[in-house]
Amino acid sequence: MKHFLLFFGILFTLNLTAQEAYKFTTVTDLETTPVISQGATGTCWSFSSTSFLESEIIRLTGKPIDLSEMYQVRNTYPAKAENYIMRQGRTQFGEGGLAHDVMNSVERNGLVPEEAFSGLFFGETTYNHAEMAAVLEAMLKTYVDNPGRKLSKKWRASIESILDIYIGKNVNSFTFEGKQYTPQTFLAMTKIQPADYVNITSFTQAPFYSKFILDIPDNWSNGSFYNVPLDEMIATIDNALDKGFTVELDCDVSERTFSSKDGVAIIPENADNNVKALQGIYPEKKITQDYRQDEFENYETTDDHLMHITGILRDQNGTKYYKVKNSWGTDETRVANGGYVYFSEAYMRLKAISITVHKGALPKNTAKNLSL
Repeated sequence: MKHFLLFFGILFTLNLTAQEAYKFTTVTDLETTPVISQGATGTCWSFSSTSFLESEIIRLTGKPIDLSEMYQVRNTYPAKAENYIMRQGRTQFGEGGLAHDVMNSVERNGLVPEEAFSGLFFGETTYNHAEMAAVLEAMLKTYVDNPGRKLSKKWRASIESILDIYIGKNVNSFTFEGKQYTPQTFLAMTKIQPADYVNITSFTQAPFYSKFILDIPDNWSNGSFYNVPLDEMIATIDNALDKGFTVELDCDVSERTFSSKDGVAIIPENADNNVKALQGIYPEKKITQDYRQDEFENYETTDDHLMHITGILRDQNGTKYYKVKNSWGTDETRVANGGYVYFSEAYMRLKAISITVHKGALPKNTAKNLSL
């Protein structure tokens, strides 16, 4: 009887511990700009990457600057349209993209501040690209069908006109803090060098320490990624944050265990706890390289959202979490933590598709192995 009562007491204590509410302590919290909303658009790739560049400008110059997200969107759509037409419609076209699409646009088109190009018209306060995206896709499909039997070059001007109508005409010069700039001279002022940023991933379909094109739907521009073992990808995030570099993140947020409303993303060991673990601590699954690969190849892990890693926290048990800035606004009825989501290390190991970092943020051994 005593043994039974002792066992019951231990079980009861463990159950209470398992349901203990999260209590987070900040370890690292790097400076960034305020959380904003991407609205009804699929442009998280631009909002998160722009936030990442804003933190880089703070790191490089000490100056907080609100950059235009829509300037990069406006200048990326023509490249996406060109790709779609030249591939005769046999490729992805939509609102999605990846971090390197922003870096490519910055290199080609420079940077501008939000005040010079908001992408909103008079009276508008939020973004909604649903109609624009549908119009663009319908136009492009018509051009691919080629009803005139000879595709003219007018299609490029037509796409530009639609973008002018819905997002705005491109800006060639502007005044910022009393000085005149072009997008390229403004880029030079920020000290951002697009070539200094690298994409890192961790999958076994390519050799480690090689560079390969990651076959995911939103990689319409065929961007290349450096491939490293999973432990090294996580170590790269940790090393970056420890050295004062924030990290751009492409990840899967389709899981029931990701909740912006609860402000956490976790991978419980027992799937029966998936919902309960959003409010309280439960043991998490150990994520191996093989399990990560299996979940990617069976479509359980998909690339559907880009976010911005800005810090590290620990819960009351010492478990590490990453402070991840989202672009879904700060409405307290919809999001927690002021618009941030705290990713457990297990969630990051399983659901991070890739990261983008300054090459100076790489651990020495990783940089050496990648010849960077």
